[in-house]
Amino acid sequence: MSQPPRDEPTLDVSLVDLSSPTEERNPLSTELDALDARGMVDVILGEDATVAAAVQARAGEIAALVEVCVEAISAGHTVHYLGAGTSGRLAVLDAVELAPTFNADESMVTAHLAGGEGAFLTAVEGAEDSTTAGAELVRDRCVAGDVVIGLAASGRTPFVGGALQAARDAGMPTALISANPQASLAALADHPILLDVGPEVVTGSTRMKAGTAQKLTLNALSTATMVRLGTTFGNLMIDVRPTNAKLVARTVRMLVQASGRSPQHAAAMLEAAGGGVRLALVALLADTEVEAAAEVLEQFPRDARRVGDPAGIRSAVAALDARG
Repeated sequence: MSQPPRDEPTLDVSLVDLSSPTEERNPLSTELDALDARGMVDVILGEDATVAAAVQARAGEIAALVEVCVEAISAGHTVHYLGAGTSGRLAVLDAVELAPTFNADESMVTAHLAGGEGAFLTAVEGAEDSTTAGAELVRDRCVAGDVVIGLAASGRTPFVGGALQAARDAGMPTALISANPQASLAALADHPILLDVGPEVVTGSTRMKAGTAQKLTLNALSTATMVRLGTTFGNLMIDVRPTNAKLVARTVRMLVQASGRSPQHAAAMLEAAGGGVRLALVALLADTEVEAAAEVLEQFPRDARRVGDPAGIRSAVAALDARG
């Protein structure tokens, strides 16, 4: 991929001594270039193997942020991710992939990358250095009740800092996901999630352990949020739209897995339900007709406050079973 010519950068002397593990040298990889391919891979993967534990150590903070996101989305508000470079691109990936998995849209979770959409494929020089740009984005795109989550591997990205400050000034809940336990921007976050992954194998290359840690954190955060909103039954996706042959087959297989019925029976019930997966599932589990299932299911809409059954499937089936 070709890159645009770069302007000569201006040195910020204060950044030379930036305090962040991502900028320190990793003692296990100081001779990385002297190794053969297998040796390099072993060092890289050995360091990667430590990342999951670093994220697991912040499980409580992630869970607390899940509840904030669930409350906001349930009230009709939006969760906004903001970041630059690798952090921003990971945020975009997480947000857009919620659509095919959970039938989520941008009104629920959306991502903003410093430099705009074009920065996903091509670096936009200086975009991350603008505090003003981050603040203006929040003022233009966020409203009271929204949640603003900044992602910054080093914990000091000005674009993210401007966004968090503007969100805090407006009374919005804020969070920071960073690979620096001493992140300077943590003071602007109601929910700082500071991941202690240590120095990178290639010094300063936050696309490596820091990026992996941020991706794992986003996976847990967004998946738990969507499940709490009632988009699954157990670990099965029930908000998939069967819009092509492959998705129809996947949906029927899911109905079979959930109910133990034959593929033919499940397919017939899905057709009778007009492609409505939740409706077909309730009818199959309660061994009743679609019309009866639809009547009861209306009484149990998705509700994150219904802990143990946010999708309403179990409650609807129990009500139908009680009818006899």
